[in-house]
Amino acid sequence: MTLHSYPEKLDLPKLGSWPESVHQFEPDAIHALQAAEAAGRPLLVRGEPGMGKSQLARAAAVATGRLFLAVVVNARTECQDLQWRFDAVARLGEAQILAGADGSERLSRLQPARFLGPGPLWWALDFESALAQWQQCHNPAEPIPEQPKDWTPAKGSVVLIDEIDKADSDLPNSLLETLGNGDFSVPYLGGSVRRASLVPPPLVVITTNEERELPAAFLRRCLVLPLSLPEDVAGFLCGRGAAHFPEDHRDENQRSTKAVREAAARLLIEDRQTALDQGWPPPGQAEYLDLLRAVCAMKPGDEAGQLGLLDILRRFVLRKSPGQGL
Repeated sequence: MTLHSYPEKLDLPKLGSWPESVHQFEPDAIHALQAAEAAGRPLLVRGEPGMGKSQLARAAAVATGRLFLAVVVNARTECQDLQWRFDAVARLGEAQILAGADGSERLSRLQPARFLGPGPLWWALDFESALAQWQQCHNPAEPIPEQPKDWTPAKGSVVLIDEIDKADSDLPNSLLETLGNGDFSVPYLGGSVRRASLVPPPLVVITTNEERELPAAFLRRCLVLPLSLPEDVAGFLCGRGAAHFPEDHRDENQRSTKAVREAAARLLIEDRQTALDQGWPPPGQAEYLDLLRAVCAMKPGDEAGQLGLLDILRRFVLRKSPGQGL
């Protein structure tokens, strides 16, 4: 099989609620993505918040021209929410409106299929039937997924299932059953959705912040990519800072110098070590980039001003635990 290739650095355009960004693919991440695709298994990306786990899935979709589908899991999420969504509340409201209508009109307008919307796995397995169902739906909860230029279902998709550790323990195993079978039933239609002809299996990227232990059976059927800060934390952070806020950025509000990036990294390392020593959640890559973003926007093009702001803003950006004094 021909595996997708990934560049070292990639500009990510705005997509829905996802802002413009820059992604740097580490060699381990590239190998893990390719291995997951070759093995036909989900890729579980684990690590502390702010390491770019979710962005990895989006970057993989952009780099390969695939459709990007994402869902954020919460404590109430069930596997069927990833497959389809039935709006019982909307149907009840419609029934109340039609209280005085004749029987045939009520029957027609209250058909369950009119309140059934496709979930991300439906779009990934059979985009055309998902689109047809979306158009039939009375009030779709989600818009049609934004498609890359010249995309067709034959080019495939990347599905991000974010923060699976927040879900009940039944979700991971049910999810694997759906992915392994390549289909699922839809009771309100009296049939099933299965992967369409010529559509490749989706690349499924699942993230966890390690808030809850995942079932052993689930882990055995995933490939796992751990993301963490390397030993050379300063060098790693400065590299990320240079990618996001280079000195020649087209937007003056997003330019930083090497001195500013290095100073911000030193502050983060200090506050990170303090947090780790105290057992508090440590600041990481996300906080480092937030600190640079703030000083660049508040003192555009002013290196001295940015350096002066770093120590002031670190109190709000890097020190977030209740026991961490300002």
